[in-house]
This record gives sequence, structure tokens and C-alpha cells, in this order.
Amino acid sequence: MDSLGSLAAFVWPGMQVLVFTFALVTAIELLLPREKHSFAGRLPGLVFWAIWSPIATIAAGGLVACRTWLGVDPLIILPLTMSWTGVLAIVVAPLAAAFAGDFFFYWCHRAQHRWLWRYHAVHHSVRELNSINSFHHVTEPVIQSLLIGIPCTLIVSDTVATVPVIAMLIHLQSAYIHSSTRLHWTPLRWLLIDNHFHRIHHSVEPRHFDRNFGAVTPLWDRLFDTAHFPAPDEWPETGVAGIDQPRTLREWFDLPWRYARAHAVPAAPDAEPSRNS
Repeated sequence: MDSLGSLAAFVWPGMQVLVFTFALVTAIELLLPREKHSFAGRLPGLVFWAIWSPIATIAAGGLVACRTWLGVDPLIILPLTMSWTGVLAIVVAPLAAAFAGDFFFYWCHRAQHRWLWRYHAVHHSVRELNSINSFHHVTEPVIQSLLIGIPCTLIVSDTVATVPVIAMLIHLQSAYIHSSTRLHWTPLRWLLIDNHFHRIHHSVEPRHFDRNFGAVTPLWDRLFDTAHFPAPDEWPETGVAGIDQPRTLREWFDLPWRYARAHAVPAAPDAEPSRNS
């Protein structure tokens, strides 16, 4: 019982952050809707997140525990304390952490599209995309812990007090970029990614495939030539050709294998993998 209590105490804060961010962004979607989505359409997403979130929290905690047990020290400590940047540390540290983390997210995301697509396709299969219906497959926490979590733990800031702020901002940004609201960061589009920019990444239109991989800043997409800045009226349909989004727990768990069976056609030796192959 003690171990279960300790596990609950570890997972519960993460669940609280998730509930708060979904409630806040959903309220914005309802106040400033770009599309109208039903509660019934959001319900499967709520169930999937309720299962996914504890797994993600445990995976992140296991990564930290493993690093501590191995005695691995950070390779780089960003000097962002108050003594270096003054009160700006409150803003600079979270932004620096978010931009650095987004660099590893960008390359993890590209790897998922090239080599782990059938698992990542769960996320892209959503046709009624909103903050709640932005769920991933249950394997995503493990993939992100390996490809994002490990390098991020080797580059840290010495402003430990900003860690809860960073966690909250990351959750808010993740929910917002998938939201179906008219609230966009148009004046800041060259610095911060909004839902209009990320919508292109989920588009069913081939001209949008493999574009806009970042989650925080378009800097990496611009630097590596994958950016597509949408026109004001460019709001494409989302999803993946040939498959529907999961609506039950069984469909959520087994979609990668159903997708693999449905697309088990040998590709040409020099063929590039694509969103719909």
C-alpha cells in the first residue's frame, strides 16, 4: 500500500497540470472557436490521456532516477541565475529551456515520421483535432524519454525554481498548438509556434507533408528548411488517408499494428517514406 501511495503522490501533480491545461485551452476553444467540436467527440481523448499521463510521468521519473543512480552529471549548465540575468531569469530560463528542448523534439519528431511512423500515426489519425484530441500512442512516453529526455537531462539550467513553470508552459503550449481556436500568435509567428502553424503539420494535403515539426519555435523548421507559414485562410483538414482515428481503447492500442498490416506493401528500394505509406 505504501508503494501505491508513493506512486499516486508522484503521478497526481502531473495529472493536475494536465487537467488544468486542458480545461483552460478548451475554454478558449469554446469562447473563440475556429471549428465546433462536440463533447462526445472529445470523450475518447480524455480517456486516452487519463491512461497516457501516468505512463508519461513514470517514464520521466524513471529517467531521472536512472541518471541519479548512474551518477551522470549534466554536460552543460546554462548560467541563467538571477546573478547573471537579474529578474529576467524568470523569463529567460523557461524560454531557453523550451527552445533547447524543442531542438531535440524537432529531431525526435522527424525520426518518428521516418522510422516510427506507424506509432506516431495514432497522433496524426485524429480528424477532429483539438486540445483534448491531440493524444499519442501509449508508446510515445518511452520514445520521447529516449530521444528527448536523455539529451535534455544533460543540458540544464541552474534556476531550479523555474522548473514547475517550464513544465506548465510545455503542457500549455502542447495543448494550444493542437487547439481549434481563432486565437493565433500572428504578431509573434517568427518566434513562437501557434495552432495555425502546427495545423499544417497535421494536414491531409500532400503539399503539407513533413512540414512544421517544431512545437515551441519555428526557428528549427526555418533553419532546416521544413517550415511552411500558412496563409490567413489556410486551415486544412487533418488525419491520415486510409485510417480513422481510434475511438475505443482497443483501437488506440492496436492501431500501429493494424496500420502496418493495411500498408504491408514492399516499397521501391529508393522510395522515401511518406505520411500515407
